[in-house]
Amino acid sequence: MTLTSRTELLVVDVHDHVATIRLNRPEKLNAVTQEMSAELARLVTAVNDEPSIRVLVYTGTGRAFCAGSDITTLDEYDTPWAFRNRRDYCDALRECRKPIIAAVNGYAFGGGLEAALTCDIRVAAESATFAAPEVTLGWIGGGGMSPLLAASVGPGNAALMLMTGDRIDASQALSWGLISQVLPAEELLSRAQELARIIATRPPIAVETAKANVRAAQNLPLDQAIGYERELQAITFATADAAEGRTAFTEKRTGTFHGR
Repeated sequence: MTLTSRTELLVVDVHDHVATIRLNRPEKLNAVTQEMSAELARLVTAVNDEPSIRVLVYTGTGRAFCAGSDITTLDEYDTPWAFRNRRDYCDALRECRKPIIAAVNGYAFGGGLEAALTCDIRVAAESATFAAPEVTLGWIGGGGMSPLLAASVGPGNAALMLMTGDRIDASQALSWGLISQVLPAEELLSRAQELARIIATRPPIAVETAKANVRAAQNLPLDQAIGYERELQAITFATADAAEGRTAFTEKRTGTFHGR
């Protein structure tokens, strides 16, 4: 499948059922403009609609993963209400039904941290740093920063980051559970794509359902989350992929899954 970006500020590659989207504005630390948000939303829709793409890797060019929204463009919104109702890059990532792996190659600040938190799995380079610096400028994050950060690192650690705006390094992020793995910079993208390829070999309906279930688990009371999980289990168990999985297990072979 051919998936191309309409702007040079986003670079797309598709290989082995994995799409990699790379922010490509290194001179501005990959700060995101309205144009970039709109294009990312279009690309995510295309990823959702393309069965051959099963996993998305999201990363940046240069020494930054993403420094958040381009602050110099925020005054382009006519009113605070227009700013409030914008559809930004975190919204676009949240709309992706397929797993997203964030390969955090450098600074993940503000909306860049929100974007990483929106992804399902986060791996980072040893040089990566993370911060929620909006408070130092007089506002707070609005793309899910507080709830996602609190769910990831705990309320106390989230409060520390949100109220000081101070950055933490990759080792601290790992110990707090913000990321799953720290790697040398030169190994980061290959590891993220390796993880993506592994996930892409799994039955795609089961994988997308697992993603939906994890999100539900973050929002529902325990009894409801377990009930929701049981319903999703019944749905996936009835698929052709699940039947193939059971047959392959009996025949001691690797299953072939088609998302049906």
